[in-house]
Amino acid sequence: MEASPEGALVVAEVIRRGKLVYAEPYFTPGLPLLLEQRVRTEVRLGDLVVVRPGRGRSRVERVLGSAKRIDTVLEGLLVESGRRREFEPYELPSPPLEDRVDLRDLVTFTIDPETAEDFDDAISVLEEQGGIRVFVHIADVSAYLPSGAPLDYGAAARAFSTYVPGNVAPMLPPELSEDVCSLRPAKDRLCVTTEVLLDGEFRRGEPRFYRSLIRSNARLSYGQVERILSGKESAEPELLAALELTDRASSALRRRRFARGALRIERPELEFSFDTDGGVDRAWFQTEPRAHALIEDLMILANEAVAELLSERGREALYRVHERPDPQSLLSLIDKLTKLEVPTPPAPEEGSFTPQEAELLASEIAAGVNEYVAHAGRGREAFPILVLRALKQARYDPRNLGHSGLASSAYCHFTSPIRRYPDIVCHRALLRELGLSDDAPAADLEALAEHTSAAERAASEIEFQADDICLAWLLERRQLAEGLDERFVGEITGLIGAGLFVRFGEVFEGFLPVRRLGGDYYELDPLGTALEGRRGSRWRLGDPIELEVERIVRSTGKVELRPPGSERKRQKKSATPASSARRSRHHGRA
Repeated sequence: MEASPEGALVVAEVIRRGKLVYAEPYFTPGLPLLLEQRVRTEVRLGDLVVVRPGRGRSRVERVLGSAKRIDTVLEGLLVESGRRREFEPYELPSPPLEDRVDLRDLVTFTIDPETAEDFDDAISVLEEQGGIRVFVHIADVSAYLPSGAPLDYGAAARAFSTYVPGNVAPMLPPELSEDVCSLRPAKDRLCVTTEVLLDGEFRRGEPRFYRSLIRSNARLSYGQVERILSGKESAEPELLAALELTDRASSALRRRRFARGALRIERPELEFSFDTDGGVDRAWFQTEPRAHALIEDLMILANEAVAELLSERGREALYRVHERPDPQSLLSLIDKLTKLEVPTPPAPEEGSFTPQEAELLASEIAAGVNEYVAHAGRGREAFPILVLRALKQARYDPRNLGHSGLASSAYCHFTSPIRRYPDIVCHRALLRELGLSDDAPAADLEALAEHTSAAERAASEIEFQADDICLAWLLERRQLAEGLDERFVGEITGLIGAGLFVRFGEVFEGFLPVRRLGGDYYELDPLGTALEGRRGSRWRLGDPIELEVERIVRSTGKVELRPPGSERKRQKKSATPASSARRSRHHGRA
């Protein structure tokens, strides 16, 4: 292993070797760094610190806290990944209120995760003319972020906020992201509103866009909304009526979207809770699909409306594009699912179907997989992942190329400008088109599209790694309580020549090396759906498997598994492959 390059910041744990104090790199393998003599009084053994390596002794730049606390570790991950950065200097302007539509009398609410601090979208609804008038209010971040200012350049470089459990590295300073721009209840806030009338058949009328002034009546969580709509929690009559009306509208919009061919692949978000001692207490997949869908459907409505306007008028912006699937990838997917005994639509002949037909075929395959796993109880994790991998990845582009996954002819990201820079680009483009702003467009939208697409993937990787680390801490805690030889039944979610990726214990994931299977010599089949042994043994995607935990690496979140009853190896540091199943999750992001 090589020492860290001089000058690069490293997050490390303070250790002692003899009379000397070192900092051992925590997330990335590396040689321990000898610390300056003076730090002995500044740090404690077991602290996680930010170190700047030197030619001789290294300097501690910052003490994060005890490495025995998960919040310290997650902060360290944000620092080492470069997501935690100092903000550029800025002055907070006082935007004029004239020419804004005053909507403070509307019943307005936000719906976000329980721990959210940045609220950038709010909803109002009115029943009228036999239909429903929907107001989607989005924080007017561009009113506080002048184009070309140092903070604007910094926000473009960061491109996204990065969220780890219980913490965030925001794209914008907390004064903006959590206060001035955040649509907090009982606070007057500046917004850009999309107003749409849905008729009695829930067809969309001509949208209106304008700058507005709102005041949110309620800050709701997904769990709250789920309980209110199911009658398990009470709410003010006006708020209850608004939620029920919003639910009606979103349900109808969702039905229409799936009817036109949108993909239906549900990937619930992983949630965590923590104890007061710095440990991970619990992990679960969110179970509020109705509340999540309610917000998602109305955000899609606003995003489509903005993108259609900009596209029809040929305006420069960043579109969220998801190109139609490659026909050859779909034929390969059908072959894989057929081999796994999953019913599929008839496979058309290669080269005999159009891109539009490929889009419809992908939707049909996804619907069939959903129905199969719901009834067969097999492949709940593995088979939707196969579908996602057969599709192209959503990205940003200055050209409107449509969004295949949503079956949208035009789509952009407009509804989260606090945490995504492409949304700010679209806000400025819309306001410029409406004659409400003279902010110039970005100098090179091609380069910005490429940068933001790459930045999104990088932020996602950090978020997935943070989840893995939290799960490893929780699994270690469970093993201490239940015993090291606890047996699990898991599902094979990924395969490589070296072994199996397995989801087990509902939320945990790990890798079972092929060398531990024993009794046979295994090779990956040509389609990548099974590891097949020369003596007839076979391990397929979606199959159940019994296992025990061999080793947990808390600093990286890697978990190595073994067959039940096999002998535990002597613990040593080694690289366990990252779960290919988790690495694919960003493909599902609209």
